[in-house]
Amino acid sequence: MTEESDHNNSTFTVDYVKNLVKKKDEIEEQIKAYYDVLEDQKGVGMDGPLVDVEGYPRADVDVFQVRTARHNISCLQNDHKAIMLEIEEALHQLHAREKAKRAWDEAEAREEAMEQARSPPQPFARADAVTPGSPASLAGLHVGDEIVEFGSVNSVNFQNLQNIAMVVQHSEGKPLSITVIRSGQTVHLGLTPQRWSGRGLLGCNIVPLRK
Repeated sequence: MTEESDHNNSTFTVDYVKNLVKKKDEIEEQIKAYYDVLEDQKGVGMDGPLVDVEGYPRADVDVFQVRTARHNISCLQNDHKAIMLEIEEALHQLHAREKAKRAWDEAEAREEAMEQARSPPQPFARADAVTPGSPASLAGLHVGDEIVEFGSVNSVNFQNLQNIAMVVQHSEGKPLSITVIRSGQTVHLGLTPQRWSGRGLLGCNIVPLRK
């Protein structure tokens, strides 16, 4: 019926379906127009007789016009059936493609999550001094602990020690989540920057690790 029906399924797009629907609507309008013609001809419809009781063509209707309208309706109904099947197939292909894409995206997300789980967290700094009695000491931070996360700072966004200093300044009196690697094990700590008898808010010295 249409050139599009010979296309490979890979050509099915939303715009392609919209074009099919537009053609379907046009066919339906044409069918309605021809039915209006039949209605104007004494309402003969698709099956009304075109000859009188004596077998002669009816004089009260335009027989040629009625036959033409009926023929065109039959052809258009076949076209309508074909294009409806094509729309159904196109929608099926679009939905199948979208479902496959979703499954692919979900598989990629799972693979990425698994990869991240397999990859150990990367430290970006190390505690090389911890003063006894300081907030850092009370939180359980040890000399040699390699820092993986310090509040919102991690190996991805860490640039220099100023990043940590800013987090500390904005978190005075508030607990910070700290993650360190100690002897190959991941350890989570809660450290609250605060005033104490010594210098600063932590009481420890942190140095960046060379990448």
